[in-house]
Amino acid sequence: MNKGDLIEKVSKECDLTKAAAEKALNSILGAIADAVATGEKVTLIGFGTFSVSKRAAREGRNPQTGKAMKIPAKKVVKFKPGSKLAEAAK
Repeated sequence: MNKGDLIEKVSKECDLTKAAAEKALNSILGAIADAVATGEKVTLIGFGTFSVSKRAAREGRNPQTGKAMKIPAKKVVKFKPGSKLAEAAK
């Protein structure tokens, strides 16, 4: 399922136009992105939790040459599925 499929499903289930469903979905995704960008944890009970984690700098290897290289530290977004989502996937 891609974003277009999701918009279509939301519009049908909620009796909205596709434009309204897209606006609602974009608003939700934007709110989650804004919260994660500021370091907040976003918890949607039963669905899951989005959080930010720091990944330490480390040394890696170029797979083509085998030469050692430094990989800089960075922040990454993590998602931990909630119990209902994990159960639905089984």
